[in-house]
Amino acid sequence: AEPSEEFFSQRGACPECNISLPELEPRLFSFNTPHGACPSCTGLGMNLEFDPDLVIPDKSLSFNEGGCIPYNPDANWFRARFEALAKHYKFSLDTAFAKLPERVMKVILHGGDQAIRVRYENAKGTGHFEYESVFTGILAELKRRYLETQSDGVKVWLEKFMSEKPCEVCGGKRLRPEALAVTVGETNIHDLSHRSVEASLAFFERLPLDATKKHISAQILKEITARLTFLRNVGLEYLSLERKAGSLSGGEAQRIRLATQIGSSLVGVLYILDEPSIGLHQRDNQRLIDTLLYLRDIGNTLIVVEHDEQTLRTADYIVDLGPGAGVHGGHITAQGTPEQVMRNKGSLTGQYLAGTLTIAVPAERRKGNGNSITLRGCREHNLKNIDVTIPLGLFTCITGVSGSGKSTLVSDLLYPAVSNRVMRSTHSEGEFDGIDGLLTIDKIINIDQSAIGRTPRSNPATYVGVFTPIRDLFANLPESKARGYKPGRFSFNVRGGRCEHCQGDGTIRIEMQFLPDVYVTCDVCHGKRFNNETLDVRFKGKNIADVLDMTIEEAATFFEKIPQLAHRMRTLLSVGLGYIKLGQSALTLSGGEAQRVKLAFELSKRPTGRTLYLMDEPTTGLHFADVKQLMETIQRLVDTGNSIVMIEHNLDVIKQADWVIDLGPEGGTGGGSIVAQGTPEAVAKVKGSWTGKYLKDALKG
Repeated sequence: AEPSEEFFSQRGACPECNISLPELEPRLFSFNTPHGACPSCTGLGMNLEFDPDLVIPDKSLSFNEGGCIPYNPDANWFRARFEALAKHYKFSLDTAFAKLPERVMKVILHGGDQAIRVRYENAKGTGHFEYESVFTGILAELKRRYLETQSDGVKVWLEKFMSEKPCEVCGGKRLRPEALAVTVGETNIHDLSHRSVEASLAFFERLPLDATKKHISAQILKEITARLTFLRNVGLEYLSLERKAGSLSGGEAQRIRLATQIGSSLVGVLYILDEPSIGLHQRDNQRLIDTLLYLRDIGNTLIVVEHDEQTLRTADYIVDLGPGAGVHGGHITAQGTPEQVMRNKGSLTGQYLAGTLTIAVPAERRKGNGNSITLRGCREHNLKNIDVTIPLGLFTCITGVSGSGKSTLVSDLLYPAVSNRVMRSTHSEGEFDGIDGLLTIDKIINIDQSAIGRTPRSNPATYVGVFTPIRDLFANLPESKARGYKPGRFSFNVRGGRCEHCQGDGTIRIEMQFLPDVYVTCDVCHGKRFNNETLDVRFKGKNIADVLDMTIEEAATFFEKIPQLAHRMRTLLSVGLGYIKLGQSALTLSGGEAQRVKLAFELSKRPTGRTLYLMDEPTTGLHFADVKQLMETIQRLVDTGNSIVMIEHNLDVIKQADWVIDLGPEGGTGGGSIVAQGTPEAVAKVKGSWTGKYLKDALKG
């Protein structure tokens, strides 16, 4: 072949393409700076776009039946345009959207290229006019309305029909093309950060470099592999490097901070950790414990708040507080080595560790009602196109190592799929082929750990519905009737009975400009939230502020003669919340406490026997004794004919389930398959199941 010449630029520029690369600096590879971020999405990788599935959530409805939610079929302006559209493209507004031809749906959603003639008549029928225009599609029209409106209310309403879509310019990669053009080992920074910690570690360990490049990069590679190893050692090998911080659980975020500390190799530090084992499978928990022991062995001190049995047995010293919760706690019931605590008869923790007290395996498993829900072709995130059958009328546990796909299955697929079809919700659904078996359930309730209210005014009393009968009770007292007080007088949400100085909050907010706001107790009502006239009215010697300041346990005794109140108080006691106060601000409740308040509310309702409940690790933050009490409550919920699907790692809970579906075998890309399913005894016999391995010992008692 004849020799040929090729020219290469030394300046990172191409005169033919009119492209020039800036000097390669770290900031070019960061989507948090203008130098590296995609200019279209400003480095977010996503843009809010109108979603056809949210605009028309139920395609079995027609336009005239209100199937296109943002458009009112009775409004003359919208009706005139859609009638003209239907006439031009020859379809009926009474035909369900699901039955319309694909080309018609494409025009409705995205618009067409043909002009249509619209005849508009005003509501009074006194005038009309005609015009011709090209229909741009409902998605484009909604986007125009969103961009042009000056009303915040309209924008908030329209956002209900929007979902995040990958940026069309960068394809969700968040970076400029210049940054993505740079590769190491034929991989750009986006592709690398999209990998899991485990896969990234393997990439850097096997990176093919010549002697010169290896010498240059030796220190950088050492730091990278060390930090990735720390993340793997605290059980986070399944996380992708580009995972958003806001999507991390509290336990994952805490373990990332722990990995940072390991990397610093500090000595003589006192570390305080609050339940680092949250969300960890037993297999991953041992690696976390090894990490904690490493921090201790290099010369640090660790104080760990923990309920995990494995961690407690490994500790050098235990301080056991109790004997109960809330006002019944605050005393040291035992302290010493695990062996010394186990010998202490006054320590609940010691008795469970010693095996004197246990959470028993049920004498028999339920058989269910013969019905089941089947999710077909589940392939969201790391799920491997699996079919999952969940028997109804049972207590089912979804198990598996961290990152195996449990939350994806329950939160991204099962909940939205059932809710959208049974309760006509409009939740965004993950990828799956279909769902069967919904005729035997009438509702689905996700009892999660989100707050029960967003303001200090929300509290357990308002959430479970006892505040209204309490106000009615006070309003019916002779003193109230003599003064003309109505139930609203005893509410801190309306004028009349509340303290107007703090508007019923009990605190005054002081703005500190560049510092966080400071809240101080109201100097008029002294935190009681009501004015003096309202506080004059008493029932059994207690005014409304005294009642709201009672613990659930105190209130249950106080109202024991009033069935409507006593029943709801007992349900709060049954989920282990006897120590919280009736009027305690919802913002001060932990995620686990909020979840149990929701569970109590469900227990207080009349059971239908056709409800599917979903829970995600409800035992988070619970002691052995609290887990036992919670499980008795959950079993009672199933005994009334309802079904419960629970994500859980706690073996004391899993061994009480009627049915177990174990995902895995690993986390991340190594997960997403069904490893085992059946009764706990059946799963314990499956050799490839990590859950089965640890469950075998738990079933022995």
